[in-house]
Amino acid sequence: MINLKDIYQARENIGGIIHHTPMFTSTSLNKLTGMKHYLKAENLQKTGSFKSRGAANKVNSLDSQESNGVITVSSGNHGQATAYVAGALGIPAVIMVPEEVPRPKIEAARSYGAEVIVEGSLNDLDEIIGRAIFIASERNLDIVHPFDDPLIISGQGTMGLEILEDLPDIDVVIVPVGGGGLIAGVAAAIKLSRPDVLVYGVGPHGACSVERCFGEKEPVQLTDMAETIADGIRTPVCGHFTLPVINEFVEDVITVTDEEIITSLRLIWERCKLVVEPAGAVALAALLNGKLDLPVDSQVVSILSGGNVDISRVSNFFI
Repeated sequence: MINLKDIYQARENIGGIIHHTPMFTSTSLNKLTGMKHYLKAENLQKTGSFKSRGAANKVNSLDSQESNGVITVSSGNHGQATAYVAGALGIPAVIMVPEEVPRPKIEAARSYGAEVIVEGSLNDLDEIIGRAIFIASERNLDIVHPFDDPLIISGQGTMGLEILEDLPDIDVVIVPVGGGGLIAGVAAAIKLSRPDVLVYGVGPHGACSVERCFGEKEPVQLTDMAETIADGIRTPVCGHFTLPVINEFVEDVITVTDEEIITSLRLIWERCKLVVEPAGAVALAALLNGKLDLPVDSQVVSILSGGNVDISRVSNFFI
């Protein structure tokens, strides 16, 4: 189980590599939700998502004398983050991505100096992981898991520390959910510091393994994932490390539809002037659509988890 010492140590490890991201308010969103609402703008993080936190903590902890670099499997943002951190530390990186990953995310990882291998499908994650394990063994590379690693979880938890420092009177934190690394880290940081704060997770309907696994003792793999505009958190499995933390500290995990995500995305773009990707808009979507039964005037933080938008995929929704 992750503890506060781990998260504070992670903050020391990643200092100078990542940003302490700002929080924004919007009068329009306050009126629409009936809440005192804050947006944690992790879309302004290095590489455009929260993933740089966990990647920095993990990669910075490796013994560069013992390996030839790092390798990871990613649907986009984690790959960019790992490539960026490895490049900043002078460590070679190999990023394996499924064929359905948006081209801009692939090119971004390459721009940081990583080797990017595009093959396989997100619906057959075992095949991609098996290939990554083979390459890691063949080249003597350290594997950087996208979410199911205590160092990754602790790194993501540093965001929870920032939220509490910037807004000590917070009542609720709403977190986008993919494999569970972000919500596990943030929930641990929040609950171990302020047990009274409520933490909720939100994922895309039909493509959220954590929602299916929530409350279970063992992870469940989705074999029938729906397509979703929130491709950044379309994840068929949650983690063996993440699930117990989520079960311990999270109130509930719910889902939102693509239509609800698009409405939320439009509001963030138009009213808040923040460029957020669909996965980063799910927390606000849950709040806007009454998915959470919260007291009026609650102080609520919605995490905008990323801003790496594939314009070609979302532009049709804004015409």
